[in-house]
Amino acid sequence: MVGEPSSLALALDLIAGADPKLLGIIGLSVAVSLTATLAACVVGMPAGALLAVGRFPGRRVLLVLTNGLMGLPPVVVGLLIYLLLSRAGPLGSFGLLFTPTAMVVAQAVLVTPIVAALTRQVLEDEWTEYREQLRSLGASRTQAARTLLWDGRFSLITAALAGFGRAIAEVGAVMIVGGNIDGVTRVMTTTIALETSKGDLPLALALGTILIAVVLLLNAAAYLLKSWATRRWG
Repeated sequence: MVGEPSSLALALDLIAGADPKLLGIIGLSVAVSLTATLAACVVGMPAGALLAVGRFPGRRVLLVLTNGLMGLPPVVVGLLIYLLLSRAGPLGSFGLLFTPTAMVVAQAVLVTPIVAALTRQVLEDEWTEYREQLRSLGASRTQAARTLLWDGRFSLITAALAGFGRAIAEVGAVMIVGGNIDGVTRVMTTTIALETSKGDLPLALALGTILIAVVLLLNAAAYLLKSWATRRWG
C-alpha cells in the first residue's frame, strides 16, 4: 500500500522509541554473552598461557585439540548440553534446561577453545621474546605464564572480544538449550531467526542493527584502550 512505512523505518522507530520488548531481548543477550565470555576467559586464558610456555608430554595433542575445538559445530554442542541438562541427564536435577544459565554454559563451551587458542598464540610470541629474561630471574613456567598474562593483558582484549563476538552471534546451541521462550530465553539471534520466519521484519531488522552496533562499539572501545595503553606504557 502506498504510504505504508517500510520495514527499515519501522525498525528505526522501535530503536528510537526504546521499545521495552526490544530492550529486554538486548539486555538478556548481552548479559548471557558477557557472562559466558567471562567464564571462557577465566578458564581459557590460563590454559592458553600454560600451553604457550609449557613443555610436557601430550602438548602437541592439546594444541591440535584446542585449535580443532575452535570449529565446534554449535548444534552439536547444544545437543550435548541438552542431554546433560535434560531430566534424564546427569545434571537434570538442577533444572537448568531452558534457562539463561543453560545458554551461558553452551556459549562458554563454544568460546573457551577460541580464547585459549588465541591466548596461546599471543603469549607464545611474548614467551619467545622474554623467555631468557624470565629464566634468569628464576621464574618457574607457572610464574612465567602469570607474568605473560599480565604483561599481555591489553593484547588479550582481542581474544576476549573474539570470544564475545562468537557468543553473542550464536544461534543453534542457545536455541536448543534455551528453547527460545519469550521473555525468558529469547535473545537477539534467536529472535531474528524467529521473526524473519514469521515475516516480522521490523523487529528482526532492529535487532540486527543493534547486534552490529554492539559488536562495532566493543571493538572500537578495545582499539582505543589498546592504543592508550601503548602510548602510556609503550
